[in-house]
Amino acid sequence: MTAAPAGASPAQSDSVSLPVTGMSCAACALTIQRALTRLPGVEAAGVNYATNRATIKFDPTALGVPAIVEAIRDVGYDIIEVPPGADPDAAIEDAESAVRDAEYRDLGRRFVIGIVLAVPVVALGMSHAQFTGVNWLQLALSAPVLFYSGWQFYRGASMGLRHASFDMNTLIAVGTGSAFLFSLAATVAPHAVMTSHVTTTPGVVVTHAAPVYYETAVVIIVLVLLGKLLEARARGRTSEAIKRLIRLQPRTAHIIRDGVELEVPTADVLQDDVVIVRPGERIPVDGEILEGASSVDESMLTGESMPVEKGPGATVYGATINATGAFRFRAKRVGAETALQQIVRLVRDAQARRAPIARLADVISGYFTPAVLGIAALTFVLWFALAPTDTRLTQALVSAVAVLIIACPCAMGLATPTAILVGTGKGAEKGILIRGGDVLERAGQITTVILDKTGTITIGRPSVTDVIVAPLARAGSGTPADGDVSALLSLAASAEQASEHPLARAIVREAEVRRVALTSASSFEALPGLGLRATVAGRAVLIGNEALMRANRVDIALLAADASRLSSLGRTVMYVAATGSGSGSSPLAIVGAIALADTPRPEARAAIARLKALGLEVVVLTGDNHQTAEAIAAQVAPSGEITRIVSGVLPDRKVDEIRRLQQDGRTVAMVGDGINDAPALAQADVGVAMGSGTDVALEAADIALMRADLNGVADAILLSRRTLRIIRQNLFWAFFYNAMGIPIAAGALYPLTGWQLSPMIAAAAMSLSSVSVLTNSLRLRRG
Repeated sequence: MTAAPAGASPAQSDSVSLPVTGMSCAACALTIQRALTRLPGVEAAGVNYATNRATIKFDPTALGVPAIVEAIRDVGYDIIEVPPGADPDAAIEDAESAVRDAEYRDLGRRFVIGIVLAVPVVALGMSHAQFTGVNWLQLALSAPVLFYSGWQFYRGASMGLRHASFDMNTLIAVGTGSAFLFSLAATVAPHAVMTSHVTTTPGVVVTHAAPVYYETAVVIIVLVLLGKLLEARARGRTSEAIKRLIRLQPRTAHIIRDGVELEVPTADVLQDDVVIVRPGERIPVDGEILEGASSVDESMLTGESMPVEKGPGATVYGATINATGAFRFRAKRVGAETALQQIVRLVRDAQARRAPIARLADVISGYFTPAVLGIAALTFVLWFALAPTDTRLTQALVSAVAVLIIACPCAMGLATPTAILVGTGKGAEKGILIRGGDVLERAGQITTVILDKTGTITIGRPSVTDVIVAPLARAGSGTPADGDVSALLSLAASAEQASEHPLARAIVREAEVRRVALTSASSFEALPGLGLRATVAGRAVLIGNEALMRANRVDIALLAADASRLSSLGRTVMYVAATGSGSGSSPLAIVGAIALADTPRPEARAAIARLKALGLEVVVLTGDNHQTAEAIAAQVAPSGEITRIVSGVLPDRKVDEIRRLQQDGRTVAMVGDGINDAPALAQADVGVAMGSGTDVALEAADIALMRADLNGVADAILLSRRTLRIIRQNLFWAFFYNAMGIPIAAGALYPLTGWQLSPMIAAAAMSLSSVSVLTNSLRLRRG
């Protein structure tokens, strides 16, 4: 290692993520990336077509951001700029949303105009209608389709040509352009472009006006434009997740400064400010409780449905919800350092690192297009040199155009979008929302499925699992008789009616389900972190945890064995103590216990067995404690279908665990339903959100299950595998038709048979390949 010279500062690198507009395919991203890597001072550059982001690592002493922006604009794209004084994250998200909406509307207009004008052109061309001016009419209808509806393809092809890259745009532009230009020549100067053949009478040559191929050009434009429209509709969903995350943070906070309570914007809260939080409010920033106590719903962070009891010294997190108590805390992490903002950053970073899926059609086109252009040029040269002088121009031109038309990527362009259209439509019928073709491709390659526990394997809210009545401690105590579950539940639910605590709500719901009669309670007092105290029908009632019972000297030994057993199953035990009937001043005695837990979904066991049968590894990843996670896993996978349980993990740990599996070569699907799952959903190769989940999870996911049914995960994977198989078949047949047709179009059979493929036959062959692709895709409708 070489030491730096004295006084020299070590080399520093900066990085910047820029929102790019104007990309229409993965090749556009590659064009921008090549331009960036050629800049002096750029150490690394990546452009993500899926998220429209360019991430550049550079030496600030050699290069500045303005130069980077200028380089992107030089190759025909643009950057979204943030207005002065605006919040960067919100401004960029809003601007990107506006750009996506404008792009979709523009594509929609171009498609509608294209299809309206293309229908009569196709009708005229396919019917072989002959009347004065028929070609001029087709020209008038076709020109707007090509140069308005299909302008982006010609623009993309010209940009690719400038940078020596070939993609689908090139094939579309060359195929449709050659068909249109040949037809234009046949329309404007019909006598200059003639076809001829020898009749059965020896030496008699008959000439005919060359046919036109306007319908070929417009059909290609409209069909490929349809694919682009579908893609634009499916892309860009992930930014909505970030927007919703940002909105979770409360706009204002109540703080104490100079002994005065002030309401200030959350962005103005400073480190070490004292913040006041009242019941029902969202906590504005991260910090440490100074005084007071409460239950806090941290499900957005940990996924745990049970509220967490907080007291002095406990850590609280921004955007979590305070339940019943009030407290003051000292702000420790504010602004970009809060847990919520870290989740936002994790989602954005995971999306930015995800490489865009290489479209196989683009890969083929990268090699195929230059080859076709070369073959067409060679065909023209050979025919011009070898054909008779009076017909050589026509024969050379017709043969070259036939090569270009038969090689035109109509079927190749349809191969993926038609299968995606049918596959996603079939998924929608089953309640599976799939974001796009790249998702289908990745989902078909999944090897490992990670399941969040709360809200995914389980229902996502606490419910009563056991009601235990204590044996009579003494005769005439007024406690419920052995086995009198209804009496115990009535006593507990009557006391809990006034509480908003999730556990209290679960007990009341259980009483309602069992149709147990309730009595109005009086003297209700919530005891944060412990339970509650109330008076029911003249009896003092105490409900809560073991600490509450011990603090009030209630002997719980009679229920110790039951409580230990229930706790080992991952259930929360609430003890119920009461005074004797009609003797409110008598000592409190234990009368029973109620166990609560987040119970498994009814279909979870069968669904996990299906995943295992598909050859997938099943892992549970949860923010809950290990004992609870193991208990749930034992219920839903008694035969060991779940191979690994990772518990007690916050969002960043979930992301790390997924990265580790990906580094081991696994293709990972993450299934979750909570805000805390959003970074993991974004990092996974495929994120799957349960329909019962939060909006953020649904937006961050690649696949959304519209029904809260875990079986949808297996259904989605099976559908993806079928769709991927269909896409591969489509691409094979599309390429096969082209590969077989090009030599024939070039005249390979002419020396042997005297037969030469006309552009009209070439167009028919191209149509046949398109029909085969469409028919094959429609097979996805079955099953």
